[in-house]
Amino acid sequence: MGVLDGKIAIVTGASRGIGAAIAKRFGAEGAAVAVAARTAAPGQSPFPGTIEETAAAIRDAGGTAVAIPANLARPEDRERLVAEATRQLGPADILVSNAAVSFFEPVAEFSMRRYALMFAVQVEAPFELARLVLPGMRDRGRGWILNISSGAARHPSLPPGRFAIGSTVYGMCKAALERFSTGLAAELYEDNIAVNALSPNLVVPTPGTIFHHLTTEDDPNAEPPAVMAEAALALCHAEPRTLTGRVAYSQDLLTELGVTIPAAG
Repeated sequence: MGVLDGKIAIVTGASRGIGAAIAKRFGAEGAAVAVAARTAAPGQSPFPGTIEETAAAIRDAGGTAVAIPANLARPEDRERLVAEATRQLGPADILVSNAAVSFFEPVAEFSMRRYALMFAVQVEAPFELARLVLPGMRDRGRGWILNISSGAARHPSLPPGRFAIGSTVYGMCKAALERFSTGLAAELYEDNIAVNALSPNLVVPTPGTIFHHLTTEDDPNAEPPAVMAEAALALCHAEPRTLTGRVAYSQDLLTELGVTIPAAG
């Protein structure tokens, strides 16, 4: 018996990294998981990992999962993702918006095309996906929406550190996502639907963060993806009105809740 038995979850950006870790953790706790991302097969991305691999790992461990390809920059793919997840598994009890497209460049050099793409995937997609799953959650009288954020949402100190240069647009998107999360939590409090934003305390070594030179595979100060997965689980099974409206950090949240923080490996 798992704490998510009978629940249906949609997890975006779940072909690798934090999203894959969350999807597998939810599957291990009994959720039927719709695993969504752009990468459905090897060779479609320069990074390792596909939604088929994540879904297969959940099924191989005895869980239930389906892989649904989706480019969340496209409104039609957002609608199709929710419709297909509902058709195959049922209406979502849990939505985790983790998908991201990130570029790190100073504002003076940032193209409007890249700006629009980042905003579409990291702000517009979580907004629309939430709207699409809300009717079903309201019908069942409860639900959980979790938006994956970043410490980059915090205002930089001056003089700036090395990560401040080039992270303005990324941080702006995550700050918008956090304000959306707390505002939606207030709107949905009486509906018994929890909405939270969750960030890692430390940089998580994923193909994306390693590619952007934010960390390395052997960084002793990095945070294992399992920590974010455990914190996501905590936010997505508690009674909705008891744990909502948070802009939470993974290790801080687990310590507050008395949950053991997973070790590396």
